[in-house]
Amino acid sequence: MTAKLKVGGHMSIRGGYFGAAKAAFQLGAGAFQYFPKNPRSLAVKSFDARDAANCRAFCAEHGLVSIAHTPYPSNLAVSQSAEAEAYRRVVDSLRNDLEIAEACGSMGIVVHFGTFKSGNPLQGYQNIIQCINDVLSGWQGSAKLLIENQAGDHGDMGMTIEELVQIRKLCRDSRYIGFCLDTCHAFAAGMWRGEGDADFAAKAEQLGFWDGLRAIHLNDSKYPVFSRKDRHARVGQGYIGESGFRWLLQIGAVRKSPLIFESETGEDGTYKDDLEQVRRWVEA
Repeated sequence: MTAKLKVGGHMSIRGGYFGAAKAAFQLGAGAFQYFPKNPRSLAVKSFDARDAANCRAFCAEHGLVSIAHTPYPSNLAVSQSAEAEAYRRVVDSLRNDLEIAEACGSMGIVVHFGTFKSGNPLQGYQNIIQCINDVLSGWQGSAKLLIENQAGDHGDMGMTIEELVQIRKLCRDSRYIGFCLDTCHAFAAGMWRGEGDADFAAKAEQLGFWDGLRAIHLNDSKYPVFSRKDRHARVGQGYIGESGFRWLLQIGAVRKSPLIFESETGEDGTYKDDLEQVRRWVEA
């Protein structure tokens, strides 16, 4: 079972995309995440194509799965009509991220659901659909746009399975859209209440969420369920706890997805202890 488990952490690209891939492999990871560019900026990046190609080839050779995480200012819910310039920056930046991910051989780009506070929430959902459609217009690559659920610390949007599934259905081409489940966010929002939450598993199955699941952010939570606080803890060291993750990892769709740590690292500055721990949980 563990032979197929793809688990790893978020890696720096100080040494390039190829450097991030090599660092992940040296750590013993089967997957890794990276920022394709400055995580605080939406500026389009002219990237090193050779570096990206080396990353792609190395990952293919060693069976590594990589995922790009879009910059934090990326907001799918920005209004095209009210904020035309901001909207254009988001669309152009996300398309740039897709192109980088494709060049690196990554499975896709993770982008947060979106935040909209200036009126009817339905308009916010319409904005998200419009933005995703524009980003994916004419796209024919393998890299997908992966929508990440939210904790609720910046508003009510993106906290439920229903929203994620419905947005994907309403977009023009769902085959290029998937989901990234953040366990801390899901726990904080009450989407998943931890160990034994059969309602969560059943709803995900019934609504087709598992069919679209492509990646997991495997983060524990520093705050209790329903806290709506996006504060990651190392796996097994927060309110979800070892028992919660053991339960979640019994779900086939979760276990088959790449599992990415986004918390603080261990004392050695790496995720090695977390990697080994999760593998032991799945083996047991």
